[in-house]
Amino acid sequence: MQPQGDLRGLWLLLLSLFLLLFEVARAGRPVVSCPASCLCASNILSCSKQQLPNVPHSLPSYTALLDLSHNNLSRLRAEWTPTRLTHLHSLLLSHNHLNFISSEAFSPVPNLRYLDLSSNQLRTLDEFLFSELQVLEVLLLYNNHIMAVDRCAFDDMTQLQKLYLSQNQISRFPLELVKEGAKLPKLTLLDLSSNKLKNLPLPDLQKLPAWIKNGLYLHNNPLHCDCELYQLFSHWQYRQLSSVMDFQEDLYCMSSKKLHNVFNLSFLNCSEYKERAWEAHLGDSLTIKCDTKQQGMTKVWVTPSNERVLEEVANSTVTVSKDGSLHFQQVQIEHGGVYTCYAMGEAFNETLSVELKVYNFTLHGHHDTLNTAYTTLVGCILSVVLVLIYLYLTPCRCWCRGVEKPSSHQADSLSSSMLSTTPNHDPMAGGDKDDGFDRRVAFLEPAGPAQGQNGKLKPGNTLPVPEATGKGQRRMSDPESVSSVFSDTPIVV
Repeated sequence: MQPQGDLRGLWLLLLSLFLLLFEVARAGRPVVSCPASCLCASNILSCSKQQLPNVPHSLPSYTALLDLSHNNLSRLRAEWTPTRLTHLHSLLLSHNHLNFISSEAFSPVPNLRYLDLSSNQLRTLDEFLFSELQVLEVLLLYNNHIMAVDRCAFDDMTQLQKLYLSQNQISRFPLELVKEGAKLPKLTLLDLSSNKLKNLPLPDLQKLPAWIKNGLYLHNNPLHCDCELYQLFSHWQYRQLSSVMDFQEDLYCMSSKKLHNVFNLSFLNCSEYKERAWEAHLGDSLTIKCDTKQQGMTKVWVTPSNERVLEEVANSTVTVSKDGSLHFQQVQIEHGGVYTCYAMGEAFNETLSVELKVYNFTLHGHHDTLNTAYTTLVGCILSVVLVLIYLYLTPCRCWCRGVEKPSSHQADSLSSSMLSTTPNHDPMAGGDKDDGFDRRVAFLEPAGPAQGQNGKLKPGNTLPVPEATGKGQRRMSDPESVSSVFSDTPIVV
């Protein structure tokens, strides 16, 4: 009976070993050996410089780093690996001949954090190409032939921190990648150097936070020279941003097919860069950010009187918000001055100074002043127009009458005594007039009653109306006219 018991125990042992191996295989434990063309060290597989035209099959599922650089790979299809490599965090594919990558090629490696596709023959980056890589942090695409970047190529890559696109043929600046709160919220480095960029969205770049501009590399591009470009890079130089300080000699622009350093554009007569102060009016609400070169820094604000600004203090008009910004609830004239922000981080500390100018009037009152001045100006213009209308569009007096009315004996009273300075309007009498000297002729009527011409008494107490005889004959003026002729004796005025 004992040999049968031993045999039964042996069978139970073999069955247990079989079940154990089955469970190990189900759990994805390493059951595949290292490929013949690769060198394996723990969870690292190096298949570099093997002239491989395709990716080796049956890669171990425990692989964490896979090096396929310096081979002859030309296409990366969706089925490039039949095994799902969930532990893979680094994939090196540089120095191959890749000209096509399937949009599903990265589905088997969802936890990839580092991807090197540099020094290949890629020409375009299609939409949703890297959307499966939602935890990727570093992407290297430099030294390819990339000409077009789809606006959706980097969608859903919320963890991407560094993107290298240098040494390509990109001519459009991908602004959607660097806008604050856009597709790549954690992007701290974007290398676009050595491309074919000619024009930049300068106003948009100026608005970017310093921690983005610090890692935005634009050197070795044929940028168009102008003063706005000079002001942009001068500001970055003033802030000691790495993207400018590390490559000052390689920052150039093109003008008349000649290269010029962006900091030496004397031929454009650009004004020197000066840091601008913040401006506010009485009663304004204002927020000033501590624009540091690194995210997540601890920030402390100090007032011009060297007092620390506290957070969320009751009945205080100046406070520090949770993101480290300085907030003025109602700006007062005593708030003007230079404020200092002390920022402390893991890598370095930073000190920033910001000047605030406060105008001693409210913005609303300023508009009222402008409205009053505008109303006064309109009133003056209307007054001038009315005066001109009165002077030139009123009914004509005696000089514009075309037909002379017969004189009235009752109107030509000898007792009338008036002085007129109205010139002779006879068109025939102006031939001998000196054009350079303005002469006015007036005729006086004798004050005595019943006197005729030259003081002689004329019966009938009336003045005779002479007939128009010739060129030199003077005519009597219209008795209804304001100007009347009372004497033949001229008085030169």
